[in-house]
This record gives sequence, structure tokens and C-alpha cells, in this order.
Amino acid sequence: MADVARVAGVSAQTVSRVLSGHPNVHERTRARVLAAVEQLGYRRNNAARVLSSGRSRTIGVVTMRNHSSSGGRITSGIENAALAAGYTVSVATTPSLDTSAVEAALSRLADQDVEGVVLAVPLIHTNRRIEQLTESVPTVTVDGSRTAATEVVAMDQVRVAGLATRHLLDLGHHSVWHVAGPAEWLEAMERREGWRLTLEAAGRPVPPVLEGDWSPASGYRNGLVLGRVPDVTAVFVAGDEMAFGVLKALHETGRRVPEDISVVGVDDIELAEYGRPPLTTVAQPFDEMGALAVTHLLRSITAPDTLPEPPTVEPRLVVRSSTAPPRTPTGAP
Repeated sequence: MADVARVAGVSAQTVSRVLSGHPNVHERTRARVLAAVEQLGYRRNNAARVLSSGRSRTIGVVTMRNHSSSGGRITSGIENAALAAGYTVSVATTPSLDTSAVEAALSRLADQDVEGVVLAVPLIHTNRRIEQLTESVPTVTVDGSRTAATEVVAMDQVRVAGLATRHLLDLGHHSVWHVAGPAEWLEAMERREGWRLTLEAAGRPVPPVLEGDWSPASGYRNGLVLGRVPDVTAVFVAGDEMAFGVLKALHETGRRVPEDISVVGVDDIELAEYGRPPLTTVAQPFDEMGALAVTHLLRSITAPDTLPEPPTVEPRLVVRSSTAPPRTPTGAP
């Protein structure tokens, strides 16, 4: 830092202010310091900075290994918001939702002296150690995980399912079948519940649930079943990637979408509008969820006694060509 200060013709304190993003630095001085940084190839010693300031300015993220595109978009939103606030991000992946695996990921982040954690896994059950870790480090979740010490920034998944199911009923379908996500995922449970409640509120029959695991392969397997059930005219699939598997299976069994069966997914992944046909889906603004989680986390770090603002993230139905009114009148077998 002293070398940078000498080349830039400023004090070491001014260099420190520039590198910390301090606002009270003249733009011409800031440019001179940054030019000296580039000329010298200077990189900050994070360990020394932690020792001198007592702060790591690092946010930890716990996420699933081999997560879906939605998980990647949440992490991207977290990283962008953290970078804008002058924080770095350390990611710890977990291979499963087993409490011991999540505990290990949290422990790795705690060992790095992160200032806060975003828990981006749908943890339904906790253990004593997880509770201790989330009490000792400010923690925000974005997938609905519940611990005694976390703030939750989550989409109302019951509402997500309600939007999808209601859309199909409003088109005139007598009932809606459901390909669910894995039972150990909180969001899958809530989508299943929202689907069931919407059908019951409309006085419609509730078909048996078909179990998936978020993969296109599981959607394909369930689509082969749906394609052979003559009464099926509408399907709500708990995730877009599974929905693509359903579309392939329906095509192979000779059921046309949407002429014979309407299909709705969830997430609005990038490929959704390029399917054959383009997929109707419930969009979730994952980047916004990640950024909102960082906002809540930084408030917990810098002003822990203030009350959090409620999340404002809302799902949105995106209607495309995979849904249409049924060919038979409502109520007909």
C-alpha cells in the first residue's frame, strides 16, 4: 500500500480509503490511485485486512452441489449485490439436505470468519449445531429454510402453485394433475399444498400426485404415465426442467400440447420460451431474491437492532403456448 501511495503521490490512508470504496475521495485522486494499483499489480492482503480491522467483509453462501439453474441465478444475485456493497462471497456446497452435510458447510464458512451467511438450501429439519451456528453468525435464507435465528426471504410457494393451477382451471379444465418435486424439499411441499388447496377451493377432484426429483428424466417418466391416462387434460409441473421431460413424453405417447394436454411449469428458466411449444410457467425473480437476501443480511450485520422490511418478491404467471382451453366441455370425462 505504501508503494501505491508513493506512485500515486498520496498518503497510505488515502489509498486505503479508495480501496475500501470510501465516498469522501475526489474522483481525480481515486483515478490516480487506481492507476497506480494497476501499474504495480497490487492486490490487497485479505488476512492482514481482517487482522487490522477485525472484519472479513465476506458473506458466506450455503448452496446445493450440482444445483439447478435457479440456484445459480440466486447465487449470481447474491454475488452481484455483495460486490456492489464492497463484500466478497465465499460459497460452501452441500451434497444433500442431510443436517450433518448442511452443518459441515456452515462450519466451513464460520471457520473463515464470514460476517454473515445466506442459507440457499430448503432445509426443513435442523440440529443443535446448526441452530448454534446460525445464532452466532447473522443468517438469511432464500429457500424457506427454518432455524430459530434466521430471517427468511422466500417466495410464497403456495401462491406460486395457486397461480399455475388457477390459470388451468380458468381455461376450463375440470381438474389439474401434478408432477411434484422431491418430498424433502420445502418448496416442493408448499407447491403441492397450494395445488391441492386451489382444487379443493374450486370444488374439483384432486388426482393422485406423481413424484419427481426436479430432473427432466423424472418429468419424462411421469409424462409417460400421464400420456396413457385418457382423462388428463391439464398438468402443473413443479419445475420447468421436469416440465421439459413431460413435454417429450407426451409427444412420444401421441398427446399434443396444448390441444390434448395443457402444461404449466415453475421458474421461467431461459429455455422455457424456446420449447416446442413455448412453456407457460410461473416466473420467480431469482436475481432479485439473492439481492434482497444480501440487503437483509447487511442490515443484520450493521444494524442488528432494526426491524427487517418484509420481502417484496412476487411470482408472476407467464402465459405461453403450452396451455389452452380443453377440447371437451368442463365437467365432461
